Amino acid sequence: MAIADIIKYEGDNSTFIWKHPCEDFNTTSQLIVHESQEAVFFANGQALDLFGAGRHTLETQNIPLLRRIINIPTGGQTPFHCEVYFINKTEQMAIRWGTDSKVQYVEPTYKFPISIGASGEMTLSVEDSRKLLIKLVGTENYLDRQSLVTYFRAVLMTKVKTYMAQTMRQNAINIFEIDEQLEVFSNDIHEKLIDDFLEYGINLSRFYVTTIVKPDGDPQYERFKELHFRQYADIAEAKLQQQTDIIHAQTEAQKVVIDSQAQATKRAQEGYTYQQERGFDVAQDAAKNEGAGQFTNMGIGLGMMAGVGGGIANMVGGAVNTAFNGTDTQPVGTGVPDCPSTFCENCGAKLTPGAAFCDECGTKVAIPDNVCRNCGYQFERPGKFCPKCGTKRGG
Repeated sequence: MAIADIIKYEGDNSTFIWKHPCEDFNTTSQLIVHESQEAVFFANGQALDLFGAGRHTLETQNIPLLRRIINIPTGGQTPFHCEVYFINKTEQMAIRWGTDSKVQYVEPTYKFPISIGASGEMTLSVEDSRKLLIKLVGTENYLDRQSLVTYFRAVLMTKVKTYMAQTMRQNAINIFEIDEQLEVFSNDIHEKLIDDFLEYGINLSRFYVTTIVKPDGDPQYERFKELHFRQYADIAEAKLQQQTDIIHAQTEAQKVVIDSQAQATKRAQEGYTYQQERGFDVAQDAAKNEGAGQFTNMGIGLGMMAGVGGGIANMVGGAVNTAFNGTDTQPVGTGVPDCPSTFCENCGAKLTPGAAFCDECGTKVAIPDNVCRNCGYQFERPGKFCPKCGTKRGG
């Protein structure tokens, strides 16, 4: 028989508590405790010492050589009973849990009764070794994770279902949006369950709700489910239509801008302005009417024709004046656009300022004395030089 024993545990990691088979060991026995463990030394039925990681010498009343004599009155059994329990302090992860029946509560958004179930995972670890041994393990030889879950099954089934209903009511969690709130849902229930586990020396490190079992197929549930998703579909459809209208309006506005830019480019390339274009339109309308009386009916007088603007309008105004008065009068105005020599009277091409002949047809350009031969400016009073370009008059 050995004078001293070596007491240690190197079992699997799924065991929470394990009782060493060596009992009533002699004094000076060596206790080896690993970093992830704690050991509780029991003597004479009492939990005396809690040992952490390291090597420890145990002192008992069982003295080698003398114990045979001491044990004679008790039939060879020592009256100094001692034992050691090892406690695994590591976190036991991925422990499955689930409700054994549906949770009954009133849905907070649509106010209809509903039954749901839930399941998930949790992580447990030993917080108070002495409390766990005394309150839960007792005299059993070991406690593994499956046995621990069995002990806490009643707590889980009762507490979890109650906390689920409270959480959904307090946070107004919609049953149709609960999957988006699983993290909040898990954290809230976790906080409520912590004290229930600590009462037995167990730390509920993590608690996750991973699945909510909904009453799919129930007529009432399906009716409210359709109503819920339909309202979001209507909102999405309205937003889509609004975006489509905005895009259509922007497209139309872009078309108007492009058309305006294209028209402005066309005028610049062909050498006339918007006012001149309007002059063309008026002249075209005037040409469609037969007889001078039509101009009177249209309300178009010689003064109006002269003020239409642009070279073509001036020519039309001059032709009308000639038809009525028999004389060729010059329109009053200043600047190149009002000068009668801006466009060729024969072909209508735009003349180069100061040119004596048309670039296109070669027709001689008749420039009045009161018009600058260089820039086409129409003089308003006598002088020697053009007030616009500085060219000498009559030159």
